[in-house]
Amino acid sequence: MNADELRALQAPIKARYQADPAAARHTFQASGTLRADRPSVHIANRFASFDAGLHPAAGGDGSEACSGDMLLEALVACAGVTFNVVATAMAVPWRSVRVVVEGEGDFRGTLGIAKDAPVGITDIRLRFEVDAPAASDEQLATLLRLTERYCVIAQTLRTPPSLSTALQRVS
Repeated sequence: MNADELRALQAPIKARYQADPAAARHTFQASGTLRADRPSVHIANRFASFDAGLHPAAGGDGSEACSGDMLLEALVACAGVTFNVVATAMAVPWRSVRVVVEGEGDFRGTLGIAKDAPVGITDIRLRFEVDAPAASDEQLATLLRLTERYCVIAQTLRTPPSLSTALQRVS
């Protein structure tokens, strides 16, 4: 896809959202069903069906997806698509781009054995390994800045949303 094709694709969407801002609102949703035979949850969506369970550092055997990995994979997906779209819009040529995300976690917090150890992933690092000999350093710097600005997952992690939890009885 080139920049003109991208603009043509997005122009009617942008026009609709400008005319009707409420149309731009979307509720994202995910769900899963707990498995009774082991500590995991089955996730099925329109793209995949899999079980997510304990990371090996928390007692898992490594055969199931780990939610921490899935969080970082969501960042890879969003940042990669955003980078690609922004590069296309800017007409920045590239031969290959690899998106790498790393994050640190201390399982002492997750396992409840050290109250001073955080529960969760900290120090997330997002890196783009870019082979783009025809792109200038200025173009690549702008591309990175705009990718950070428009990546939904990166912005969500940078400025966390409010989070509420609830338990609902069902019959």
